[in-house]
Amino acid sequence: MKKITTLGELKKSNHKILPVKEEIRRNLIEKLKNREPLFPGIVGYEETVIPQIVNALLAKHDLILLGLRGQAKTRIARSLVSFLDEYSPIVAGSEVNDNPFAPISFFASNLISQLGDETPIEWVHRSERYGEKLATPDVTIADLIGDIDPLKAAHERLHYSHEGAIHFGIVPRTNRGIFTINELPDLQPRIQVGLFNILEERDIQIRGFKVRIPLDELIIFTANPEDYTNRGNIITPLKDRIEAQIMTHYPLDMESAISITEQEAWTQRYGEEGIVIPHYFKEIIEQIAFEARSSDFVDQKSGVSARLPISAMETLVSNAERRAILAGDKIIVPRVTDLAYVISGVTGKVELVFEGEEEGMLKVGKALIGKALKTIFKKYFPDPNARPKKNRRDEIAAPKVNTEYDDILEWFAKGNTISLTDTMSFEKYHSELLRVPRLKEFTSRHILIPEADRFSLSSAMEFVLDGLHQHSKLAKEEEFGTSEINYKDMVGSIFTGGFDEEDEEEL
Repeated sequence: MKKITTLGELKKSNHKILPVKEEIRRNLIEKLKNREPLFPGIVGYEETVIPQIVNALLAKHDLILLGLRGQAKTRIARSLVSFLDEYSPIVAGSEVNDNPFAPISFFASNLISQLGDETPIEWVHRSERYGEKLATPDVTIADLIGDIDPLKAAHERLHYSHEGAIHFGIVPRTNRGIFTINELPDLQPRIQVGLFNILEERDIQIRGFKVRIPLDELIIFTANPEDYTNRGNIITPLKDRIEAQIMTHYPLDMESAISITEQEAWTQRYGEEGIVIPHYFKEIIEQIAFEARSSDFVDQKSGVSARLPISAMETLVSNAERRAILAGDKIIVPRVTDLAYVISGVTGKVELVFEGEEEGMLKVGKALIGKALKTIFKKYFPDPNARPKKNRRDEIAAPKVNTEYDDILEWFAKGNTISLTDTMSFEKYHSELLRVPRLKEFTSRHILIPEADRFSLSSAMEFVLDGLHQHSKLAKEEEFGTSEINYKDMVGSIFTGGFDEEDEEEL
């Protein structure tokens, strides 16, 4: 079709140009019939958000996506372009993508009246039929809709009321396409009023002149519902004109969250033999976000973006990469010691309430990481704090029962200590962990790791030690000014003054 270059050729081809919402509806139906993926890269919305969007598009509705930050609202809006025809004809040189069969601008109408079937035709790709504007308090009607351009009027010797003197805003320039306004509540109420006609009458008016330009667009809005009272409001008449309101959400399950991070995080790094990220590390990183979304110290109205685990994972891998470079290791495998550096990818992604501000961002961040590790630890290993059942007859506790952790804890009770740093070469790291009796056997029994994969096994062994610390079975001391971490007996550490009970208190 792109070989067609004039209006006459377009007429002879019998090419049909549908209104944009009808075009989207037709292509959507075709995708549904062919069982094609509708929103590639959007994970976790298959049974919740996507069906609502499909219903809105089938109904030819404008829509608003309501959700907290980092819930893929803008990505969804941009992906709607895939429902447009790959190429569509316009009058060549038109600023508003004029339909050759039904021009709306003075320029296109005048050109067709002069040239007739010889009017030149251009073909625009669907990616060029998408417009987007971030709503900010300084956005004006001229930015969105347009204004009279005095220079243009003077240059072409036009009266200011002449349609040819109009400088079009971004909305009419996206005619016959999809236009998105992000963060709608930030738009001043008087500017929101200017959108009434676009949604209801499908036209625009410029400065009260007798100029009415009917537009053909799908309008998408995005907003954070919790921002209404903080930064602005969606005025009721405008909200009433938006036909579909769709709520987004954060990942509802661990595997969906992991899939999103794997898709978005950059983890391909230095290493002759590549990089290995054990699955429990992926779970720990995602659990940090889950913990933050339920923490009393984090502002839940602000939300905890999906960008938190993405940044955290990239930071985790970066620290492991730095160690591999310094130590000359050929393979990159994260360690629990690397989690101390993940905090830089966490603290900037959460907003604290007053109580959280009192505790401090650093302390809250460390607590979130610790709680995440403790939660995931229980998925793989027995609960170190499991208590023996009481005798119902006399309510006397049953005799002490030996646990799988006894050999490990007794070794530390004898005064032994493990010292680790995030820059230790693998051989030193592995050798230090092997000093703990039965630790390797215990770890291998609960996490299935091939015997040959010593890198992953060593990381899992440290995972056990830190899990015992999170359950208050071992003390963990971090040397100030260094990256050294010491695991030692809890009771002995208290009596020697090396254990700060306040630091171990869960936030």
